[in-house]
Amino acid sequence: MIVRTLAEAERSERRVVSENWESTRMLLKGDNMGFSFHITTIYAGTETHIWYRNHLESVYCVSGEGEIETLADGKVYPIRPGTLYVLDQHDEHLLRGTTEMKMACVFNPPLNGQEVHDADGVYPLEAAASGKL
Repeated sequence: MIVRTLAEAERSERRVVSENWESTRMLLKGDNMGFSFHITTIYAGTETHIWYRNHLESVYCVSGEGEIETLADGKVYPIRPGTLYVLDQHDEHLLRGTTEMKMACVFNPPLNGQEVHDADGVYPLEAAASGKL
């Protein structure tokens, strides 16, 4: 059995911080669950270009408001508490935080732990990290 608290994970290497967001990786590849689970904060007033070419992601908004714009068709979807969006087609998108948003995220395949978006908004398929954070 794996038992972790968000507070413990936030004080460890499992917390990854960027200019627009921070993500606490609660479950990672090294936990051998077949997916990773993250609590991510999107900062207010930010726009992040994301394109998970190597991963599928589902995101549930716990708090805050923003929007997601899919670049292929220009559609904009509002995000507020209770909204789930699923990037099942490796959708390239812009994620905008109107207010600070707390999101629960699941990735398949699982992340190793220290991934950040590259210049194209992509997480590498295999990061250098061991995944044993």
